[in-house]
Order: sequence, then C-alpha cells, then structure tokens
Amino acid sequence: MEEQGRRFTALIDIGSNSMRLVIYQQEKSGRLYEVENVKAVARLSNYLDEENNLSKAGIDVMIKTLSNFDEILEIYPYQHFVCMATATIRQANNQADLIKRVKDIFDWEMVVLTEDEEAYYGYLAVVNTTAIDEGITVDMGGGSTEVTYFKNRDLVHSHSFNFGALTLKTLHDDQFSETGNLAKVQEFIKENFDSIPWLADRHVPLIGIGGSARNLAQIDQNEKSYPMAGLHQYEMNIDDINRIFNDLKSMSLKRREKVEGLSKDRADIIVPAILTFKMLYETIHADQFILSQNGLRDGINYQWILADLDPPYFPNVIEESLAELVARYDLNVPQITQVHFLTRQLFNELIKNKTHDLTTEDWVSLAHAIDVYDLGHYIDTEASPQHTFYLLVNQTIDGLSHLEKLKVALMSSYKNKVTFKQFVKPYKSWLTKKERKKLQLLGALLKFTYSLDATKRQIIKDYELKVKRKKVQLKFYCTKNPSAERYQVEKQKKHFEKVLKKKIELEFIETPMQSETL
Repeated sequence: MEEQGRRFTALIDIGSNSMRLVIYQQEKSGRLYEVENVKAVARLSNYLDEENNLSKAGIDVMIKTLSNFDEILEIYPYQHFVCMATATIRQANNQADLIKRVKDIFDWEMVVLTEDEEAYYGYLAVVNTTAIDEGITVDMGGGSTEVTYFKNRDLVHSHSFNFGALTLKTLHDDQFSETGNLAKVQEFIKENFDSIPWLADRHVPLIGIGGSARNLAQIDQNEKSYPMAGLHQYEMNIDDINRIFNDLKSMSLKRREKVEGLSKDRADIIVPAILTFKMLYETIHADQFILSQNGLRDGINYQWILADLDPPYFPNVIEESLAELVARYDLNVPQITQVHFLTRQLFNELIKNKTHDLTTEDWVSLAHAIDVYDLGHYIDTEASPQHTFYLLVNQTIDGLSHLEKLKVALMSSYKNKVTFKQFVKPYKSWLTKKERKKLQLLGALLKFTYSLDATKRQIIKDYELKVKRKKVQLKFYCTKNPSAERYQVEKQKKHFEKVLKKKIELEFIETPMQSETL
C-alpha cells in the first residue's frame, strides 16, 4: 500500500487502438502529475463485427485488460476514479451490454463519451497547458478523429470524423499498389475535410494530440538530434511533415518498425495518420504544427479540478505552471517578490540607457526567470547552476515554447560567462550572438539582485539608482544590518560589471523602521 497522505486519482481510457490506466498524484497546488501509465494495445475497433457489435473475442480482450488494470489499482488509495470509453464502444450496437458487464464484474460506471465531449476535452487540455490564443486541434485516435477551432481560448467549432488511424488502414485494397491505396485514402480524407467549411484557410497553428502526433514529433526530434528533452509544445512545419511522410511511406513495414521515435505498434498505421495531419495542415493553411502532450484524459481531469471556474481554464497558463514549480521545489515566495521589486527598477534604467537593446518584452522572460531562479539548490547547493539549467530546460513549463524555456533556463542558472557558454553550446544555433549577450546581461543582473536578499529577510525597502557613462551608483535603504547582503553583493557584482561594462558603486544605509526602534 502506498504511504498515507498521498492523494491519487485514477483514470481508465478505453480507446479504439489502445487502452490505458493512468494514476495521478495530486500536488498541493491541486494539479495532477502522472505516477503510473500502463498501456495495452487492444485494437478493439478490429473486433467490431458486420452488425457493428463488439465481438466475444473483443469483449474478452477488453475484460482481460481491465482485470489487469484492476490489480494495479489495488496498490493505490485513490480518491477519484473515472472509467471512460471512446469511438469503438460509442459505435458498438451492444454498448449497453458492455456497460453492464463492466458494472457487474468491476462495479465501475463506464462512461461512453459523445463525439462532442471527446472533442471538447481535447480542446480543454490544450488551452490549459499552452499559451496559444487561437488554433485548431486534431486528436486522431484509432476509430475517430476530433478537430476543434478555438479563438481567444474559447471553443468556437468542433467536429468528430468517424475515421481514425485504424479505420484508414481498412481502406487498403489489394487490387491497388501502395501508391494507389494512399491516393484512395487521401481522396477520402480530403472529402471529409472539405465537408467542414470552418476548417478552410484559418492560418492558425495546428495542434496535434494523441499517439500518432506524438510519434511524428518523436521521429522529427530523433532525426534532428534535438538537444532538449520533452515533446510538449514541440514545433514543426510542413517541410518536416512532408519529409517524414515521404521517408516512411517508402519503407517496408519491417524497416518502419525500427525507426527511432516510432512505436512498433503504430508502424502499420503511422503513414495514413501523418497523411491526415499533412492534409489538415494544408486545408487550414497552418503556420506551424505544435505537439500537445496533453489530450483527452487531461481535459477530463481539468474539468474536474477547475469545476469552480467558468470557463474551466486557468486565467494564465504560464503563471500557473511557474507557481507549481515554486511549490514543488520549495522556493521562497517573499524572496521572489522582493527580487521582482529590486530587479524591475534596475531593468528599466538599463532600457533607458539602451543597454544591449533591451526592450520591455525582455522583462516578461526575466520575470519568469526570477520566479524559478536557482531552483537547482533543491538538489545540491554546490552544483546548483547545473541542476537549475538541466531541470528547467528538460521539463515541461506549460505555456512556454521550447525557445522561451531555454531563455528562462539560461537566465535562472547564470553563474558566470564560462558556465553560460557551456550551457548554451548545444543550443547555439537557436540564438543570435546579440541574443546570447542579452541573456548573459539579464542572467548577471538576476544573480546580482538575488544577492541583495541573500538572507531572505527583505531588509531593502527602497533604493536610489544613477546610471552614468562609466559607472552605476546604487544606494540602498535597509531596515536591518545589511552586512550579509553587502558581503554577497560585493562578491557577485563583478559578473554584472563584466557584461554591463560599467563600474558598480554600492552604498548601504541602515534606517530602522520606527516600530523596530521602540
């Protein structure tokens, strides 16, 4: 039995291609993260007979898989549980009997999602885990494909097509060549997409959800030796999609099964799936393809977690995600607030002096970096910069693109020029020389301002700043003895001076508050 006090949520997803059991642990913030994800490739859609009933063999596969899941569930003291099914069970004429069997055997209420619900939950996951304001989502399962269009984060249109990756595979006709079969599939997909007027010419991002989209992104990352871990919010363009599609369609199934990033169980269905993404990209005239690691299951969880919000999505995805990191790594919130105060005026003065062409937009990235500065000390104080950079660059920060995440990681982990160059080396092509210099400056500024609250007492209540041609003069007014802060900032200011190319003069004035002198 798991240790007491930990809160778990369990969700079973009975899909057309695969079945999954996912166990989540609920954090203090209320958000969920996966602790267990068990997948079984059941391919239930292959067991729909001529009368559109799930056959006895299909029922046996489903019940056996659910029995395995039930054994795993015994380990976790879960407080919330959902068992839901999608296209194949929805399409099965013996759906009522299937629901009854699950109830009789496991005492679970199997919820069969409608087409609209399945589309809605995919959309809800995307708007709660990305900062995309307008886009089209596509969630391709084994037996259906859901698309939605949202604007200003609100759902505008949705549609569920009654074809999926497995369905398209069944269109294969032995009398045609492989090329002929693909042409047949392409015509079928085009007819379906053309039947939905609101899809045409949107010129917005296409957000891919589900296993086929995930495999597409994984293949692209492997081919490019992508240096950053994580798939969520990974970006591709039509050239990337075309390259992978053309490569895979020319391969034998045996060879395709060995492609890095492609799950062996998807090797026989990945080509029509990618063809679907390619055609939808062209139909909407997308400006990019973005992978969302979050989909249907996450949308269901957000509906539950955010039940008190109307609409049920976070007001600011990035702030929510950063707040979660602050809580997870036990960062000091009063210190973060103090450093925001100390950094903002200095930053504004640097803008006034046209230092490194800083702009007000740079403050947004710097503010994010302030929130998670030096979080690597949670693991080890001595190697904190290395841990900080690795943790930030290789974990998902909802709402931040991979490039934005890199910038935050470089600023939050700044130690000196040497370590900065080490950290940025694999990503050098991502940033111009000018951008790298700017990030060094902001990283050094952040290291400098954090040292001004070295003891986490927030003793600096005000300061004066003068920027001259060759030097910067700073006068700090402190409510308590600032000797510890003075020591730390004198020790750290050399890094800031080097990138600023100005001498920094510091003065600390102790002015105890009236209440403290009584």
